[in-house]
Amino acid sequence: MARLVLTDTSPLIGLARINGLEWLRDLFGRVEMTTAVFLELSRAGGPERAILQAIEEGWLVRRKSDPEDPQRPPHLGAGEWSTLITARVHKGPVLILMDDRLARREAQDRDLTVAGTAAVVGMARSRGLIPSARSAFEALLRADFRISRELIQEILDREEG
Repeated sequence: MARLVLTDTSPLIGLARINGLEWLRDLFGRVEMTTAVFLELSRAGGPERAILQAIEEGWLVRRKSDPEDPQRPPHLGAGEWSTLITARVHKGPVLILMDDRLARREAQDRDLTVAGTAAVVGMARSRGLIPSARSAFEALLRADFRISRELIQEILDREEG
């Protein structure tokens, strides 16, 4: 059965800022986002052109509706929660792309597989999509994308190891 890849807002924004959004297509083929994630992108000043282009190309897909669960924890945004609920109700393997530490913990507590923007950079490097993870991380930091230096170093150590 095909793996469902669901993304939250942050990986889309971060990768779009460094011209790395297409890495998602190259790594996963098809990536889906919930309506709540799309609305978060819209509220944040609108989806960046690269995100709109990915939607037009058909590999970044906005789901028609989100499952309902009114029990959203107060520390999670609507996009994070809808992504977790969608993953939980899906029959089959799911990979969630998500950066927020508390949201990732919620996903892991529900036995869901999670990877963040840093992991996507590492995967892009290991697949030969980019020549250097270090330069991608430097670009993310210059673009004011929040990512821990410890996590960056962990990915770079794997690249060099």
